[in-house]
Amino acid sequence: MSNFVNSNGIATLDSTGVSVSTTAVTYTLRPTAGIVPPRGLILVRLNDAIPEGTTTTLPIQLSLEGVAKTVTSFGGTDWAVEDFVGTGIYLMYYNRNLGILQVLTA
Repeated sequence: MSNFVNSNGIATLDSTGVSVSTTAVTYTLRPTAGIVPPRGLILVRLNDAIPEGTTTTLPIQLSLEGVAKTVTSFGGTDWAVEDFVGTGIYLMYYNRNLGILQVLTA
């Protein structure tokens, strides 16, 4: 059995907005009509800056079709506002079965 990921290319997702709560900064992503693979690489374009004055230790989440998932950094720690370098395109690894959403570039 082969063990391939991204056999149909790398999915690209765009943010449509960002919201800040007392527990997280959440980027809402444009609906994808099922283009996100069960596991593999994804490119995420974060179009909105995090508002100034936001608590720097808040974790960053991505919300796709109403389901929010916290992004992790290398080592499995939460990717926080203090780690965010600004708007742009981020390469991430996603594994739906293991619940992993990890930023690979920042």
